[in-house]
Amino acid sequence: MSGRHLFTAPARKAAIAPFLWMLLFFLLPFGFVLKISLSQTVIAQPPYLPVFDPAQGMAALKAAFATLSLENFRLLAADHLYILSYLRSIVVALISTAILLAVGYPVAYGMSRLPARWQPIAMILVIVPFWTSFLIRVYAWINILQHDGILNKTLLALHVVSAPVVWLSTDTAMYIGIVYSYLPFMILPLYATLAKIDPALLEASADLGGSRLTTFWLVTFPLSLPGVGAGALLCFIPIVGEFVIPDLLAGSRSPMIGQTLWLEFFTNRDWPVASAIAIVLLVLLLAPLLVYERMQRRQLEGRR
Repeated sequence: MSGRHLFTAPARKAAIAPFLWMLLFFLLPFGFVLKISLSQTVIAQPPYLPVFDPAQGMAALKAAFATLSLENFRLLAADHLYILSYLRSIVVALISTAILLAVGYPVAYGMSRLPARWQPIAMILVIVPFWTSFLIRVYAWINILQHDGILNKTLLALHVVSAPVVWLSTDTAMYIGIVYSYLPFMILPLYATLAKIDPALLEASADLGGSRLTTFWLVTFPLSLPGVGAGALLCFIPIVGEFVIPDLLAGSRSPMIGQTLWLEFFTNRDWPVASAIAIVLLVLLLAPLLVYERMQRRQLEGRR
């Protein structure tokens, strides 16, 4: 039996695994959420109608399907509260991603230029925050930024300010929390890309008379764009739906879409509207994923 036949069957079975994962952990939950988003809110358990019950027969299922509607999506399009929540989430995610890139790129660049023996240590230092609970880290920032917190005490002791500064329940506190929490997601893909750049290319640029700045902009930065794209997506996508950091650090005066979704689901118990919010959010986040996938495909085709 040839090697081709030996490895064909296992390879085919292994190829099924990603599709099963997608089916069980994305498509099925997505189907349930989509169905609820097309339902009507009622005071019952569960708090929506219709409820599909296969035991009632096909006639009952057809009647239940006939009652599904797009009313919840029309509500989202007509109510300024939801539109403003989506816009604020996108703006916050864009600003946060830009800050993360501005902070993370120099850190990743410095890590990639360290001696080989020091790079694993730098990597560990970046990953260390993940060893503690995300919620505990956010609460730590509450203690730091509160009226009589460490930051205000330090600023007062150094005579930088004459009175305590209001940090909590502001966008500044929210951006601090987001940048702190998501910085490793920006640094790691950037570092992985920068560390793979062939030093011979940098030496060739220097031999041709290019300065360090010229070499960076014409050689290093273009070659690091895949890492920039990956890091930006890893940060932008979860930040759009972020709930914990805005709720704890920024308050609810101008809620993001994650806070609005939580309000509809837990406070108003309007599961259909909350599901519609989640569906629209998913559709919005598919766009940057598709753009990045197309960019990656073009880059691979260019290498060929």
